[in-house]
Amino acid sequence: MPLERGARTPAAGTWPFTGRADELELVRRSVTAGRPGTVITGPAGRGKTRLVTEALRGTDHVRAAGTPESRHLPFAAFAHLLPESVTLHRAVQLLSGVRLLVVVDDAHLLDDASAALVHQLAVHGRTRLVVVVTDTAAAPEAVSRLWTGELLPRLILEPLPREETADLLTAAVGATPEPLTAGRLHRLCRGDLRLLRELLGAVRERGPFGTVPETGEWIWRGPVPVTATLRERTAPALGRRTPEERETLERLAFAEPLAPALDDLDLDVLERLETEGLVEVDDEHGTVRLAHPLHGPVLRAAAGRLRARRLTRAPGGCGRALEAETAALARRVERADVRHAAAPVGEWLVAEGARVPAGDAAVRARFARLRGRLREAAAWAREGLRSSPGDPVCRTELALAAAQSGRAVSDDGATDGGVTDGGAAVWLAAARGDLDAALAAVADDAYDAVRLGVPQRAAGRLTGVFAAHADALARRDGPALDRAAGELERRGFLLFAAEAHAQAARVHRDPSAARTARTRAVALARRCQGARTPALSGLVLGELTARQRQIVTLAAAGLSNRQIAERLTLSVRTVGNHLYSAYARLGGGDRGALPWLVELPGARAAA
Repeated sequence: MPLERGARTPAAGTWPFTGRADELELVRRSVTAGRPGTVITGPAGRGKTRLVTEALRGTDHVRAAGTPESRHLPFAAFAHLLPESVTLHRAVQLLSGVRLLVVVDDAHLLDDASAALVHQLAVHGRTRLVVVVTDTAAAPEAVSRLWTGELLPRLILEPLPREETADLLTAAVGATPEPLTAGRLHRLCRGDLRLLRELLGAVRERGPFGTVPETGEWIWRGPVPVTATLRERTAPALGRRTPEERETLERLAFAEPLAPALDDLDLDVLERLETEGLVEVDDEHGTVRLAHPLHGPVLRAAAGRLRARRLTRAPGGCGRALEAETAALARRVERADVRHAAAPVGEWLVAEGARVPAGDAAVRARFARLRGRLREAAAWAREGLRSSPGDPVCRTELALAAAQSGRAVSDDGATDGGVTDGGAAVWLAAARGDLDAALAAVADDAYDAVRLGVPQRAAGRLTGVFAAHADALARRDGPALDRAAGELERRGFLLFAAEAHAQAARVHRDPSAARTARTRAVALARRCQGARTPALSGLVLGELTARQRQIVTLAAAGLSNRQIAERLTLSVRTVGNHLYSAYARLGGGDRGALPWLVELPGARAAA
């Protein structure tokens, strides 16, 4: 797979706010009338302040913030809101009011008097509070009692999910990242969005990104660029180590992507490093590796040439480890358990620009596809085709990933006529909207018939959760379909679970249960990287008015509210109102949900 140069790179300035729809709604609801507010906690760099800024945009509020320099000054955070000399009691009186909304940022840095003021405002309950706390730092007791004493609800901000990280990278660069590139950046930054921005900037400084010719996605391969900024960010963890600790960390860094055995290292040193969160121990395999994926590149960059020569492993030493990793993934597929599994060797080889054998890449493509990660599956298949351009298994996996994304032509330009595998033929026909041909092509994999809505074709040919799914669909049993979907999700089959919930939504007699199933189907489908299968198409358009269906279909095609208004000769406000009503009925929260709610062209609903 040749890579082209010249993809757009991110411009300087503020990054767009992306994702966090559920968290935005929680913060907005927390400050509505009659609610006390909320506390938002999480590590530095996770986007807490930006979340609050976006959630409260257009809302009247006042802000206060703690700073390291003012922790010894009474009421320093509220100095701009209070008289120069004030008691705690008077400060509470001045800031108490049923209509006042106070945002307190960096509350872990508040001086004692300001912390006590925030606590008393929460106790009195007449002031709505949004308090932002970095939970990796020690906060004043008066602040921590806000949630431990249950004065305010607490929102723990989790890392931005991988899918939303890819959306953020798309918005920042102006082009879609190749899935393995997006996954690499997500792993390296571990939810730290400031670090993500710095790393992306460092990659940009090396020159333009590569481009995947087949898709136009931007791609990054090669070593991590270690800049002065990245060294500064990792210095608190890696600096001031004893010689023994430094030696151990460097040995682990140069061992990547392989994890050394515990017995090969000084256990006393490892215990200290583990306590400080610098290494992780795998008890199952008796191995140890660096805890943060950026520490390895920084340590390798800091080592001298002679030291690096002594510690670097011989080239080509990953072959057996790659084979073992691939075999482990294959066993997981055989056991019908495709939950996330670490595969550092294959990922490292791809990241460094090395070729992965087609057989290994095909297994990884299948594992990703079964997990519903269709774009990732296609990326692994292309990696295999880089090594062996004619490999039939990789070509089939590429065709399957493309077809289950609603495309009848695979990403490498090959038509369905170039693929002889029966499973691929099923989904290529489905992508064209020809479900009769798709059903006629069902052969070895009986579960395809269940996914296409005809479980009778699979009678007696399935076991386990797949048989339960088929039986529930044959009986048109909505609750049983939801239970099967839950088990499929637990095992990692997110796309299959989304399809089962979508089928349940069509057969539930209880409208509330149908809406719940539909909402779950949409939520899972959004994690499946653009999946478009017959079971997911046209979930609930029948519940909308003719005008709402028309507007929703145009919105799903990518038209803005203004473009829709011009096409239908409506006002922009009318279009917005129709979409809002449609979202309420569909169970989706925004335009991102629409692709799974709109009927595929030429397809009939599979039920």
